[in-house]
Amino acid sequence: MDDADAAGPPTRADARELDRADPLSDLRERFFLPEDEAYVDGNSLGLCSADAAAALDRAVEEWKTLAVRGWTDADPEWFTYGERLGARLAPLVGAAEEEVVVGNSTTVNIHTLVGTFYDPDRGEKIVVNSLDFPTDHYAIRAQLRAAGRDPDECLRVVESRDGRTIEEDDIVAAVDDDVGMVFLPSVLYRSGQLLDVERITRAAHDAGALAGFDLAHSVGVVPHDLSEHGVDFAVWCHYKYLNAGPGALAGLYVNERHFGVTPTLAGWWGHEKETQFEMRHTYTPADSAGAFQIGTPPILSAAPLDGALDVTEDAGIDALREKSLALTDFLVALVDDRLRDCEVGTPREASRRGGHVAVEHPEAYRISEALKERGVVADFRPPNVVRICPSPYYVGFEEVYDVVDAFREILDEGEYERYETRGGGVT
Repeated sequence: MDDADAAGPPTRADARELDRADPLSDLRERFFLPEDEAYVDGNSLGLCSADAAAALDRAVEEWKTLAVRGWTDADPEWFTYGERLGARLAPLVGAAEEEVVVGNSTTVNIHTLVGTFYDPDRGEKIVVNSLDFPTDHYAIRAQLRAAGRDPDECLRVVESRDGRTIEEDDIVAAVDDDVGMVFLPSVLYRSGQLLDVERITRAAHDAGALAGFDLAHSVGVVPHDLSEHGVDFAVWCHYKYLNAGPGALAGLYVNERHFGVTPTLAGWWGHEKETQFEMRHTYTPADSAGAFQIGTPPILSAAPLDGALDVTEDAGIDALREKSLALTDFLVALVDDRLRDCEVGTPREASRRGGHVAVEHPEAYRISEALKERGVVADFRPPNVVRICPSPYYVGFEEVYDVVDAFREILDEGEYERYETRGGGVT
């Protein structure tokens, strides 16, 4: 019998004690929490904080009072908004300040980075996996077509053995001399599996390929060391764990060894700042990740991130990761103990788990609908997953206990049977 068995199953009293001991418990007071709801969908859209709202209000006020002068006279100036936010994000992804910039959308960033760095002479194949979020494949296939290559021939898809996870040994085995690029998520959007970015990057480089990653489901909740690991490029969004609002401007990373390259999707905001307003017809890329900005940044979409980062910086990414793992450990233990008809589809090892837990059940969609009826906001992913995300920014341990309580009652009372079977949703 191990220590966990000796301690017995987790209880509400345990949850309350964990909440009392939580050094980040005060963070939730900075968020606008839905009334009479348990919000455990922060891996899809994070909640609004007072900090994010204040930053947006400040940008609106600057627009009112400064108008066009805001580009140079706002505090901080709008002209370098993307670079300044990139510098704030750099510690979260383990990069130098000039290697990170905020701009475009995640999908646009995949297009421009893959399109820029894909070189068939390096290797025609791009390694992806069968559990990727679809937009990654759409963009990569489009860039292969633009390069005159057949996506069916050049996309090397690493298949899942169990429908939940990807074996890293299979990824490494897929990278050979025919591969020019590996592009994978840091965390699988359905199961929450965390991939070993360092190992995959090393395997890619050993084969002479480049390594790129989609950090959408890890940035803000999992620390990264992109520069130390030698990652070539990465993309991510800010509306999930970083709580920057729906449609928030995205982020990207480019290793400094690639500075000076001309992006495939070149635009005037990626021009070197010193001569940008000389309006030259010859494009000179910024000597930084800023070169991958395309059009004028939408300040009103970027401003909430400015405030949201105040919360993240005050908490510290390592402390957020520690609490996230504690919350998901507690959730997994509760599922094991109280939801006997369910399975955990997320790796149990901390080193292989992101910030959410996939709870599997054949009636997952109808259960997710019943949960919403009870005031539990989670989400469904086909074919059989209820994703539960106890965001360390604003979810407590007793709230996780309440969510599992509701889940169990729905199963025990057959409440899900009132709902039709169908699926869908956003990432």
